[in-house]
Amino acid sequence: MKRKRAAPVFKPYIMNQAALLPPSYNELIPDNHLVRVVNEAVEKIDVSALMAQYKGGGTSSYHPKMLLKVLVYAYSERIYSSRRIAKALRENIHFMWISGESRPDFRTINDFRGSRMKAVIEEVFAAVLEYLAAGGHVKLKHYFLDGTKIAADANQHKVVWAKRRENYHQRVQEQIKELLKQIEQANEDEQAEYGDDDLEEVGGNSQEDVNSELLKKKIDELNQKLRNRTQSKKDARPSHQALKKLEKGCLVRLEKYEQQEKTLAGRSSYSKTDPDASCMLMKEDRGAERPWPKPAYNVQIGTEGQFVVGYSVHGRAGDTACLIPHLEGMRTHLGRLLRAARCGQLRQVQHLLPGYAPLPPTRDHSQTPVPGGELWL
Repeated sequence: MKRKRAAPVFKPYIMNQAALLPPSYNELIPDNHLVRVVNEAVEKIDVSALMAQYKGGGTSSYHPKMLLKVLVYAYSERIYSSRRIAKALRENIHFMWISGESRPDFRTINDFRGSRMKAVIEEVFAAVLEYLAAGGHVKLKHYFLDGTKIAADANQHKVVWAKRRENYHQRVQEQIKELLKQIEQANEDEQAEYGDDDLEEVGGNSQEDVNSELLKKKIDELNQKLRNRTQSKKDARPSHQALKKLEKGCLVRLEKYEQQEKTLAGRSSYSKTDPDASCMLMKEDRGAERPWPKPAYNVQIGTEGQFVVGYSVHGRAGDTACLIPHLEGMRTHLGRLLRAARCGQLRQVQHLLPGYAPLPPTRDHSQTPVPGGELWL
């Protein structure tokens, strides 16, 4: 006898089932979930510096501690867009729980991390370090430091190069001296007083460069002298044309190159669309046939026990030049300068420990010559 096929059985599926006591988000989230770890950590750190960013009066604001928790958890989940964070606050139970069902829009989130949080990021980071140190997670005895290059959101074709700027600056200097020489030669009074030399305040026949302030002063003096001269318009025309080139051309370019030199601040280049970024060769371009430097930042990150305990952002490509500025910056939120046990650069070690000669690097970590701690690069 053929067995009759049984009908399938399904679990109850009732979408509009009313509940007398709806479940809370706290019951739906496991005890060991990451969102609970973030909540506990932020509750224990000092956010007084962040609270001080808010002025009294006016309408109520979202609590900064809630916004900080939302940002930290969102970043841990690799959600960085403010609109996606706002969407998660409406749809994700973990975001709903940690925000207390608050729903700030993307503009509020952007304003918080772009203005209020940015102003006190160092203080908040220091508070996190204090929390980790108090819990015994970080002892600041072993400090592992490494750098990575992060591309900037900038146009790689709009770059100011230090060498090109220097060449253009020299051309302007030569043009300025030539024009001043033409004007002075046409001025009989100045020739009688100075002979074959140019005026000493603009460099004369020396090799000293003229800055924009000095050139402005000289242009004003020459304008005044040309107005007082009794030459015909035809005879004075070459002097007026040369002076116009100085004022409308050379002075504008000289001010531009001086501003570029100030922005470079010793760097080899900077991006016009992001002046803080310098051109660097990225790791992904090492195998390229013609690698092209891109605007980027050199981010130095120090860790201990897989916790980030120090960071700094630099506009220089080499890690060696970033070591001392990084450790000097650590002094502000660690209260003391980290000591180095051994590293590859003698000058940096001597800067940290005057008179100390490091031992050759070995694989045996027990041979640490300095009891204060270790710095590994």
